[in-house]
Amino acid sequence: MAVVRPFKGLRPKNQEIAENMISLPYDVMNRKEAKDMAGSNPFSFLKIVRSEINLDDSVDAYSMKVYEKAKEVLTNWTKEGVLVEDKTPVFYIYRQIMEGRVQTGLVGCTAIDDYMNNIIKKHEFTRKEKEIDRINHFDITDANTEPVFLTYKKNARINDIVSKWVDENKATYDVVTDDGIAHIVWVLNDAKLVEEIISLFANIEYLYIADGHHRSASAVETGKKRRLEKPDYTGEEEFNRFLAVIFPDEDLYVMDYNRVVKDLNGLSKEDFIAKVSESFVVTEAKVSPYKPNKKHEYGMFLESKWYILAPKEGSYPSEDAVLSLDAAVLQNNLLSPILGIEDPRTDKRIDFIGGIRGLKELERRVNEDMKVAFALYPVTIDDLMGVADAGQVMPPKSTWFEPKLRSGLFVHKLS
Repeated sequence: MAVVRPFKGLRPKNQEIAENMISLPYDVMNRKEAKDMAGSNPFSFLKIVRSEINLDDSVDAYSMKVYEKAKEVLTNWTKEGVLVEDKTPVFYIYRQIMEGRVQTGLVGCTAIDDYMNNIIKKHEFTRKEKEIDRINHFDITDANTEPVFLTYKKNARINDIVSKWVDENKATYDVVTDDGIAHIVWVLNDAKLVEEIISLFANIEYLYIADGHHRSASAVETGKKRRLEKPDYTGEEEFNRFLAVIFPDEDLYVMDYNRVVKDLNGLSKEDFIAKVSESFVVTEAKVSPYKPNKKHEYGMFLESKWYILAPKEGSYPSEDAVLSLDAAVLQNNLLSPILGIEDPRTDKRIDFIGGIRGLKELERRVNEDMKVAFALYPVTIDDLMGVADAGQVMPPKSTWFEPKLRSGLFVHKLS
């Protein structure tokens, strides 16, 4: 059963600081973009999570100087009172509102042992070099500076506690970011409710990583490193836990994650469509652009025209949690055998476009630098949980969650 604990959050001292500090997560921009986003803002949290922007561009982004700089900024902001720490362990409520759609999660700490024992379930592979970056960052800053995005099968009592607290208490921060998304935070500091939340999560069988596989893996490795350094650890030290925002499954919205390919692998348009027709029913779409409206339906944009693809019976094992996913069906019946894209993780001929950018972006890319685009129906949270429960991994670039968690509202100190 899941271990979820309150913590003494290190956070912006007031609304004004929060408005300046809040930032996108570290892994959605490059170094130049991070520097541009931070601009002249003295309190951008990118100065911590992308601390290379504080240094000359000649300094390698993975140099120890970068992590030491992150530690320096975090330490200075704490000493100066820019960041303040709660006096007792509490939970936080984090609500996001995007275009009228609301998702509300609890912010707390989850156990590295739950991750190792698969109570916290995964659905993606991680890359070691990306893990090492965040291990160094977490270890040297002595903090989880960004949360992992988790979900769980909804619990009515937890929902009731959260809803009542939100209704009856004033928000601590209420920030609207440049993209129009609201980020609202409450401090849930009632001792009885805190204890009840702990006990309620103790009866929840599994938590699932929605986003943040590298952050969670790195946080766990940091905790394991600390255990080796302190062999008499009790398990109650903060390094045994890592920071997470935990949302009920019903709140989450997964967007489509689409594909564009640079060429037809030497085929003419006619030969390509003929080959696609061996595994898919291909029809011309009557609307443009064409957005799939159900699972196992695809939109294909080729030479200024949209087509509808529907896989033929027997083209995929319908009972397999992974191979029946639309991304896998497309990969195994079209991208690999027809377009020659064997490994979409590494092949430079394919690119991926999150649904937040819309289908017009697929048209733009095909008209500018690509040849064909594929629009996919979004996976569901049930799909994700089914894959994780089966101990398998999703095909690459399967899930695009919106809105993204923002950084800078909570830091979890490891000691």
